[in-house]
Parts: sequence; structure tokens; C-alpha cells
Amino acid sequence: MGKSALFILVIFLVGLAYFWTFNREPVTIAFSPKTIYETSKIVLILLSSAAGIALTLVYFFIRDTKRFIDGRQFQRRQKQDMKVQELYAKALNAILADNEEEARSALEEILKEDPGHLDANLRLGDISAEREDYLKAISYYKKAKEVQPHNFEVLFSLARVMEKTNRPADARVYLDEILDTDPDNLTALYKKRALMEKKDEWDEVIYLQKTIIKSEHTEKEREREQKKLLGYKYEQGRYSLENGQYEKAKKTFRTIIRLDRNFVPASLGLAEVMLREGETEDAIDFLEKTFEQTLSVIILARIEDLLISVGEPARLIRLYKNALSREPQNQTLNFFMGKLYYRLEMIDDAFDALVTVDSSGAPYPELHYLLADIYVRRQQWDRAVGEFKKVIDLRKPFRLPYCCEECGYASQGWAGRCVNCKSWNTYQFNLYGRCKA
Repeated sequence: MGKSALFILVIFLVGLAYFWTFNREPVTIAFSPKTIYETSKIVLILLSSAAGIALTLVYFFIRDTKRFIDGRQFQRRQKQDMKVQELYAKALNAILADNEEEARSALEEILKEDPGHLDANLRLGDISAEREDYLKAISYYKKAKEVQPHNFEVLFSLARVMEKTNRPADARVYLDEILDTDPDNLTALYKKRALMEKKDEWDEVIYLQKTIIKSEHTEKEREREQKKLLGYKYEQGRYSLENGQYEKAKKTFRTIIRLDRNFVPASLGLAEVMLREGETEDAIDFLEKTFEQTLSVIILARIEDLLISVGEPARLIRLYKNALSREPQNQTLNFFMGKLYYRLEMIDDAFDALVTVDSSGAPYPELHYLLADIYVRRQQWDRAVGEFKKVIDLRKPFRLPYCCEECGYASQGWAGRCVNCKSWNTYQFNLYGRCKA
């Protein structure tokens, strides 16, 4: 017993003796109406003190026992955590070393120690997804979701694997969970937009695109997405046109043209609506006005096909001449004028137009095909051979190729949207090295 405790005990006994000298009479204690005892005050004090000491000892015993158990559990958890950390580090190193089997083995050991380990479930899900074992991947991802239901990495992983298993509706459910928590999450918005595009849900895509524009962080990014909004409106108009909703298509195409006169696919789309409604003359007039405003050779080529089909080549020649009077040095217009004369069997006029074109800037064979054929018709064999020598591949049939000015993708047919980079209004005739990949 310590000195301080002994001193306190002595003080207590002295006080108790002093108290006893003045309080020797008995005291009555009733536990019930029939259970009554008499005892001295000193005995009552001693019994009360003993009971208090006993309760205190019991409290400290329970407290110390709990501390001992908690300490042992903490040490066990520490050992388990250290083991899990070592295994996870081993798994990550194996993943970086492209040792999938070792990584999977280490991650499975982690789950034996801690079945609710979030990262282990995620990584095992990733490994299974790479193996295209999507059922197992989903199982791991869902276990991770049970641990953290609103974890974005888990939800993105589930959305990704649902898309790969051709379950876009389920993928959108997980993306919507992310957007419920973070409505401005651009990654989720982009992925949801891509899923809607595949389903041709253009009305919903346009609505979502407006949210994306508001959520973008910089002015440059907002301008980029604003251009995409015009593209999605075009897809909406094209979809309406293909499904016979001509009034809706007209309204959509006119809205795009009002916002951007140089958006060529919308002008071609509006002309196509007019043609399908039997308004051929209105379509030609509209395209002629559009060409005068934009000088787009894509528009010009469409006008050429239409006017020749309705038997009005003279009107087409006037259109070319008017354009060349404004831009007499325009190489492309001169080439198309020569090509038109050639198409109409006006060989001398074709030659006069084509020889004005700077052939040194034309790495593609179309110009040389035309000139070579004209020399053949004129029986100027040496010159014909000289033009043929400039042609890269004599077996290649004559046609004007297209290309995307954005990514350089080459195509034999025109499209409003590049199939490679998904940009709109970027296809042009691939003349004079206009597009280079």
C-alpha cells in the first residue's frame, strides 16, 4: 500500500473514531415494512464504505478487462492491416509488372483476411473484366458497392462492364447514381451522352448537352461543346428526316443554319427535305443562295447533280461563271468548272478551264486523269503520256475523294459527321493536299 493511501486510511479511521464518540446511539434501518434492523451508526458507515469500495473494485476490474481485450483486438487488427497492406502492395507491383496471376492470388488472400476490402474487390473486378469474365467482374464490383454504395470508382466500373455486356440501360442506372450525388460530374455526363447517342435519343442528348455546356470549367471548353450542340441538333434533324418527320426536320435544320450559315450538312439536310416533299425547284434555289453565301464546293457538287438530273446544265454553267467572276483565281472553282465541261462532253471548254489550274499543288490524280483523257481525244499522245505519268495508280477509277479536315480521315463518300473523329461539318473534297493525316 502506498504512503498516500495509508495516510488517507489513517485520516479516515481517526475521523470515524471521533464521529463514534458523539454518535453511539443505534439507528433503525427498514428494508421493507416487515424487515427492520437496528445497528450502530459506525457499523452503517463501515458497511456503506465497504459496499462502495467493492463497487469501485468491480468497476476498475471491468474497465481494465475491457482495455485488455480492446488492446489485444487492436494488436490483432494492426497485424491484419499490416498483412493486408503488404499483400495489396504486392498485388499492385504484380499488376504493374503485368503478372496477372500473382496479382489475383494476392488480392484473393486479402479478401480472406478482409472480405470487405474495397480496393481488392475493385482490382479483382478489373482483372476479371480484362479477361472478359464479366459475370465475375460484376460480382466483385457489387461487393465493393456494398462496402461503399456511393463510391464513384465503383459506380463507373459497374457502368463500364454493363456497357460491355450490352446492357446500356443498367449502365445508365449507375451513371445516374453518380449524377444524383454530383450533377456536374463531366465524366458521367460524357458517358451518359455516349450511351444516348448509340440509341439515337437525340432530344435527350441535346438536353443533356446543355447541362454539359453549363458544367464545363473554361470558356474554351464551353465553346467546344457549343459546337457539338449544333452537331447533335443536326443528328436530330437527320433522324427526323429518315423517319419521315419532315416538319420537325425542317425546323431543326433552319435553326442550325440561323446559328451557323456555314454548317453545310444542315443546308444539305434542308434541301433533302424539300426534295422528298417534291419541291425540287425550291431545293435548287435554296442551295444556289447558300452557295453564293458560303462558296462551299460540297454545296456546289450537290447543285451540279441536281441541275444535270433535271436537264438544266446551262443554269449550272451560269452559276459557275458568276462564282468565278467574283473569285477568278479560285483553283477549286476552276477545277470544278473544267470537270463539269468534261462531264457535259464540252472538251475544248474543259481543257481551257483545267489548264488554268495549278497542277503543282495537286498531289491527287483527278486533274491529271481529266487532262490525259482530253489529250487522248485530241490524239496528243506525248502530252497524254506525260499526264498519265503523274498519276499515282493507273488502276484507280476517277472519282473525287473526301477527307476530314479535323483528323485527315479519307473517305469515298460524303457524310455530315466524320466516322473517325466524330466531328461535324469537316468533310471536304480532298484536292490539292487539303487534308493530311
